[in-house]
Amino acid sequence: MIISRTPFRVSFVGGGTDLPSFYSREPGAVISMTVRKYVYITVNKRFDDSLRISYSKTEIVDSAEQVQHPLFRESLKLANLRNGIEATSIADIPSGSGLGSSSSFTVGLLHALYAFQGRHMVAEDLAREACHLEIDVLGEPIGKQDQYAAAFGGLRRYRFNEDGTVYVDPVICSPETKRTLFEHLLFFYVGGSREAREVLGEQSRNTDHKREYLRRMRDFVDRFHAVLIRGSGLTELGEILHESWMCKRKLTNSISNARIDEFYERARAAGSLGGKLLGAGSGGFLMIFCTPQHHAAVRSALGELREMTFEFEPEGSKIIYVGS
Repeated sequence: MIISRTPFRVSFVGGGTDLPSFYSREPGAVISMTVRKYVYITVNKRFDDSLRISYSKTEIVDSAEQVQHPLFRESLKLANLRNGIEATSIADIPSGSGLGSSSSFTVGLLHALYAFQGRHMVAEDLAREACHLEIDVLGEPIGKQDQYAAAFGGLRRYRFNEDGTVYVDPVICSPETKRTLFEHLLFFYVGGSREAREVLGEQSRNTDHKREYLRRMRDFVDRFHAVLIRGSGLTELGEILHESWMCKRKLTNSISNARIDEFYERARAAGSLGGKLLGAGSGGFLMIFCTPQHHAAVRSALGELREMTFEFEPEGSKIIYVGS
């Protein structure tokens, strides 16, 4: 038996510039980090030659081609495992919550399937194959940041190049800076689980006449990075997040809605310096940046929302169990 563990990610700035419609003409950039919320994939040999796939549903079929779940089906075909195995998935956070869960699932599944065959995959190969599977094979209108974040983990800066390559660099800052960053972050679940492909598809179609907004969002990456490596005046990050969120809301009408806007403004009135809705938009987690002395007021203002605590995860996808 093989078990892989792959983290979810929190994206700070630059989201949207990792879409092919943008980076195919000029470089995109993102800063994100992974958190200690995971998707777990198990792969085990089956007694007979059938194939058993378990997620929110269970499928028992004769071959990979018959699997209904598209990511399971295409991952099995890519790894050349057609039958005779059992694969299951369990996640700490539901899909559609804005934490890159679909790509974390893909990275973790590929990692487990290859490990089951005794093949070691480095982070770059996992990320590249997950992008190929989701974007090229399945035609999802998504970007590349989630696959790379899931594979590499940690707090990193990603650059998406016109030739399709991706540069991955750690953000060099002290443990104290990372600790202070987390002390300023609150996460509230607003619900409204949504299909990211719908929002991102619209955003991709709007790229040409929204390119100036996307360039501004890419420029926020440099500012955010500079504050982190400086390690002082971290409250400026809240202002950057606010400016970036105001900019992102102009990309499509489906990124936010009146309910989310109201929660965000309530948090601002209670002392929040900035924040954003994680993921493509319309639902999921609202990330709020505020000084610790304003936490109580913000929590009170958003009292009807479920708060979750995230911790920093420095590593990407891992094989955590290898059994006989």
